[in-house]
Amino acid sequence: MIAIIDYGMGNLRSVQKGLEKVGHEAVVTSDPGKILDARAVVLPGVGAFPDCMKNLTEMGLVDTVHKVVDSGRPFLGICLGLQLLFEEGEEFGVHPGLGILKGRVVRFPTEVPNNDESLYKIPHMGWNKLNIKRKAPHMADVADGSFVYFVHSYHVVPSEPGVIATTTNYGIEFVSSVWKDNIFATQFHPEKSQALGLGILKRFGELK
Repeated sequence: MIAIIDYGMGNLRSVQKGLEKVGHEAVVTSDPGKILDARAVVLPGVGAFPDCMKNLTEMGLVDTVHKVVDSGRPFLGICLGLQLLFEEGEEFGVHPGLGILKGRVVRFPTEVPNNDESLYKIPHMGWNKLNIKRKAPHMADVADGSFVYFVHSYHVVPSEPGVIATTTNYGIEFVSSVWKDNIFATQFHPEKSQALGLGILKRFGELK
């Protein structure tokens, strides 16, 4: 069973449906016991960084996430679930994150690249390309230049370049996924990225 962490924010059912569509049993839960018993765990996220950290803290799930990561089980972060893994985020002031990965979360620049407002709007929303830097097992069949779906105004800046799996260009080149040991986390939404994204969820669910 794959546990999808429910901390009161985001459309978790779409992630669950994506996993089920590719043959993996998944449950949405806020129960630390069920999360710790799962063979793999997903931390999704939609909303504001400080609100999500507040909910995780109040629901007693911060320690649970750390225990799952430390156990070596496959762990997938999606969108805000990627951002929360880092040390701090600057949305609505500077707020501490989970601190599992070193680095911070920053907003896209307000300046319009090349003064072309038609090509640069915040949030970054829609399909964009992946530049593969390191081939994570979750993306074994994903070709360089493949398109995935994004919705976000902030992006991660890792302190350790070695964790970067892919980047994407949107005014600047930003980190669109990371991979370290049992952690794989994406700024894009696999569950909204059609066949390619479902393939990523399928391979994640097959990891031991």
